[in-house]
Amino acid sequence: MNATREIFWNIGQEMVVLMYLLALLSVVGLVQGFRQRLAIWRKGKSLDRFDHPAERFSSFIADALSQRKVSRDGEGGLAHAILFWSFLLLFVGTLLVMVQIDLLAPLFHVNLLKGSFYLFFSLFLDLAGLLAMLALVLLAARRYIIRPPSLESRPADAILHLLLFAILLTGFMTEGCRMAVTEMRDNPMLALWSPGGYFFAQLFTSLGERQVKVAHTFLWWGHLLLGLGCIAVVPRTKLRHLVTTGGNSFFEPHEPKGSLPPVDLEDYTQERFGLTLTGDLSWKDIYDADACTRCGRCQERCPAYLTGKPLSPQKVISQIGELAESSQERGLIDVVTRDALWACTTCGACEEICPAGIEHVSKIVGMRRSLVLMSGEFPGEEARIGCEGIEINGNPFGLSGSRRGDWAQGLPVSLDDGKKEIDILYFTGCFASFDPRHRKVAESFVRICSAAGIRVGILGNAERCCGEPARKLGNEYLYRMMAESNIAAFRASGALRLVTACPHCFNTLVRDYRELGFEVPVEHHSTFIAGLIAKGRLRLKPEFFSATFHDSCYLARYRDIVEEPRFVLGAAGVKVLEMARYGSEGFCCGGGGGRILVEERLGRQIADVRTEMARATGTSTLVTACPFCLTMLEESFSRNAAESGSPGVYDLAEIVAAVIDRQ
Repeated sequence: MNATREIFWNIGQEMVVLMYLLALLSVVGLVQGFRQRLAIWRKGKSLDRFDHPAERFSSFIADALSQRKVSRDGEGGLAHAILFWSFLLLFVGTLLVMVQIDLLAPLFHVNLLKGSFYLFFSLFLDLAGLLAMLALVLLAARRYIIRPPSLESRPADAILHLLLFAILLTGFMTEGCRMAVTEMRDNPMLALWSPGGYFFAQLFTSLGERQVKVAHTFLWWGHLLLGLGCIAVVPRTKLRHLVTTGGNSFFEPHEPKGSLPPVDLEDYTQERFGLTLTGDLSWKDIYDADACTRCGRCQERCPAYLTGKPLSPQKVISQIGELAESSQERGLIDVVTRDALWACTTCGACEEICPAGIEHVSKIVGMRRSLVLMSGEFPGEEARIGCEGIEINGNPFGLSGSRRGDWAQGLPVSLDDGKKEIDILYFTGCFASFDPRHRKVAESFVRICSAAGIRVGILGNAERCCGEPARKLGNEYLYRMMAESNIAAFRASGALRLVTACPHCFNTLVRDYRELGFEVPVEHHSTFIAGLIAKGRLRLKPEFFSATFHDSCYLARYRDIVEEPRFVLGAAGVKVLEMARYGSEGFCCGGGGGRILVEERLGRQIADVRTEMARATGTSTLVTACPFCLTMLEESFSRNAAESGSPGVYDLAEIVAAVIDRQ
């Protein structure tokens, strides 16, 4: 069996020259289109996303080839990944043909496309084409028959879908024409190695050779023009995400997850703080709009969107892109709308699931900064009062800061003035310092430490709010005041290790304060307690019962702390019954993003959706490890007290303190 074929069968050499000229024009169109996109991206401010090039390139290659971010979504993700891999194989095959024609044959008189190599080359390319067609059919069925609510469809989507399918179809039909005249007559066994072409060849075998050659010429040119046209329109259509989405793997931030762009509050030459106009955005913010695939996954996981609030993370990104393309200098906030901006809980679910690596939260907080710092706007009077309380008294409740350490009276806790020997400095936080319910959490933690022989110190009235709620609301100035005050108190105490029970405080201390020069190690109480148990310093007498655990967004998504709280609960005898969404896929309580200070007026209460998930587990106990979550979930159960089966809500430390082995 002579396993090879004539590459330009039925096509004259003069036509090959024309083919290359058209290919050159297609590439020129591609480059020119991306030059136009580049001009739009450059409307944004400079941002260095080219540091550590080797590491960035490695991430880009890994994400692009594995399609791991795309394929993790079962509904459509795998089909998209198959489509990408198939077209990648077809593209590599086309390049290999070009190398054979233009390099190996004329210069080295070598024919790579023969024998066993050609057989597998032909088989793999045909299978790739068939898989690509199948993937397109499945994606079309999902878009136009199943129609997920979050997947928006535009006329251009159908056109591009048909274009890709037409490229594949004409390719197989062209191959079928060639095979009908050659392999089907002269070498039938060889034809079986091209299953796609073999199927279409059956349609042409009954025609005369002249008719088949005419059809082949027509189809060959149609396939070529469709393919080259597709390349030329990539930067001018949604298809540009083939380049930009992969590019975002290269441009992803290397700062700790959840970091926000810094603001130089001492730069008095700045006319504006925050994101007010398109020119205030970075080039990466605008680039993100081109990287967006409009898959709707961010919407499907956004707690604000799912509870009827006017926020769609996907829409925010598309609105930014439309403004950047527009010649009109319209305000970002007026387009996105204030209600949409204030609805965000900064839970990070949108960024966690996004296959394009888009940074939604920093854009929303940037626009909030503009509202607060430039216009003095807040989402409600209660938020303004809360921020005033933080500024004046160091807490959002407006209570006297001199009472901040009263909760520790009678407990084995030292006021850390730098003179007493302690093992850890406990950053109590505002809720545990002033709210009677949350004081029980702090007391439980101290009892745990005492049982483990850990000496605990606190700052007392030298402690202030960490500033996180104010910062997420956009009040960078107030956050900076609190941060600098706390850092000065930490340094004066000489503390060598900090522990806090609040994930919001934890993230702020361990990540944001680093930007201000604070370097002392910080740990969340869930991992700290897990360490005490694992080292044998804390002995427990398990009481066996079932409970469900609510993951704080700022632990599970921002810090990847998922297993440690469950390890602690297991050691306490708790069988964890997981909710429908948990871990890094968990559902927000609604208190993040400064929303703990804001009344939830629009749509359903986010916490009510979460408590429904808790009830569905059938357990009578819900455990969390965050004061914001504890507050929001307890209030939700209180609002819905008439419903049966409302679990009791506890902090992780309360569960552990109740089963300490006193012997």
